[in-house]
Amino acid sequence: MNAPAARQSLVVVGNGMAGMRTVEELLKLAPDLYDITVFGAEPHGNYNRILLSPVLAGEKSMDDIMLHTREWYAENGITLHAGDPVVHIDRRRRLVRAASGREVWYDRLLLATGSTPFIIPVPGHTLPGVIGFRDINDVDTMLEASKSGGHAVVIGGGLLGLEAANGLLRRGMAVTVVHVMDSLMNQQLDKPAAQLLKTALELRGFRFLMDAHTAEIVGDDKVKAVRFKDCSEIPADLVVMTAGVRPNIALARDAGLHCERAIVVDDTLQSYDPRIYAVGECVQHRSSTFGLVAPIWEQAKVAGAHLARSGHRRYVQQATPTKLKVTGVDLYSVGDFIGGDGSEDLVLRDPRRGVYKRLVLAGNRVAGAVLYGDVQDGPWYFDLIQNRTDISAMRNRLLFGEALCAQAA
Repeated sequence: MNAPAARQSLVVVGNGMAGMRTVEELLKLAPDLYDITVFGAEPHGNYNRILLSPVLAGEKSMDDIMLHTREWYAENGITLHAGDPVVHIDRRRRLVRAASGREVWYDRLLLATGSTPFIIPVPGHTLPGVIGFRDINDVDTMLEASKSGGHAVVIGGGLLGLEAANGLLRRGMAVTVVHVMDSLMNQQLDKPAAQLLKTALELRGFRFLMDAHTAEIVGDDKVKAVRFKDCSEIPADLVVMTAGVRPNIALARDAGLHCERAIVVDDTLQSYDPRIYAVGECVQHRSSTFGLVAPIWEQAKVAGAHLARSGHRRYVQQATPTKLKVTGVDLYSVGDFIGGDGSEDLVLRDPRRGVYKRLVLAGNRVAGAVLYGDVQDGPWYFDLIQNRTDISAMRNRLLFGEALCAQAA
């Protein structure tokens, strides 16, 4: 009788959502193919980073957002080294070395190193009380600061900045959101929707400084104020930077992998080294990088299938909707909401109900949608965009939603 084949070694660098979702997909297809070792920088199991905002706002606890407890790793025969990040990859010898000095050989390596908040490098940016909004440690810092009340300044008026501001406001701090552009969420919203959002949030106690360029974080042993290029300043007991992220590529770059803005991968999520795959916010696929969960879940399916030697899946980029997780604000945006030469706008405004809808049409197809106040048809518009549906027959009713278009069909 033949002895069972020895398992191969899979090492996963990064214990976050992208890496562990890939492992889940792999285990579904080939549970016995690898001995799996996972290294994570944070000292716990894998948690849902997207739900840090509800934890900050007091709507969820840390236990609520854990995806994989230490027991899960043990039950699946996975060796977890939490709080022990990998610091070196030796591609010639096929091993990784962690901060503790531990070395592990690999047959296949999965990089899921994520990203780091971009801390604007102005004078004072290293002062205590200046943080990003990325992990459990950041949330703990914000919760501790909020116990004393005081004034928080959130730099960045995008999705993450507004969620951080909402949580701090609900924890009792006065909050000012500082944004370098003249409209909020400028990556996801057109100006009329952004103005509706700003007005609604101001009614809830948010303060905003628009077109504001941070010049300095003021303080001696901790942050005391934020100063702007026009020499004005506002007091600050806490500064939260949400001005974007940078992919964590130093480890891959130092190992000689091809990197541009992030680790360059092909349609199978394989790097230029055929033994090394990468998923999540650390990857660049066809010039794009990724920060939303939907494309990363799809990457995990593709990478998991290829690691399992199962099938010929290819990763294809698709439009991803944006929804705002601030209680009581309904917002949905997807696709090309700016439009261009030859595109047509369909707009519905109902100020009394606080509803705004804008659809961008390219020929007889929907190219983008921005919905504020009434978002129930968002997924339907998303399907129309994805499926490149010809909307000629329902163009006149399109703004009124799926139900009315279905009745008239």
